[in-house]
Amino acid sequence: MHPKYQRAMSWTEQVIGAAIEVHRLKGPGLLEPIYEKCLLRELTLRNVPAKSQVTVPIEYKGFVFEEPLRLDVLVDDSLIVELKSVEAITPIHVAQLLSYMKLLDLPVGLLINFHELRLKDGIRRLT
Repeated sequence: MHPKYQRAMSWTEQVIGAAIEVHRLKGPGLLEPIYEKCLLRELTLRNVPAKSQVTVPIEYKGFVFEEPLRLDVLVDDSLIVELKSVEAITPIHVAQLLSYMKLLDLPVGLLINFHELRLKDGIRRLT
């Protein structure tokens, strides 16, 4: 088991609860950056340690460089939260989150699509 797995899993319910609160107050149909700012505020109010737009370091055969592959939210350096506001989640959205998880060696990711009428229909947990 990944050393950060339990820590990441312990945050998922709090993050999902915060996202549901944002969706309850703002509804579907807004742009992704609006949801991101609202979610970060809600996480702060809930004392969840989170950062946004974290630059992902890339390593290739011993060469490390930083690229502007900016993941949406990183919770407690253990859980990646990728936000969408799209008609439907596609395989490329899942692949993007899986790539971030691999690049940062993190065991859990949440993909949250705020475009759903019921937010719980737009949440995927990847491990």
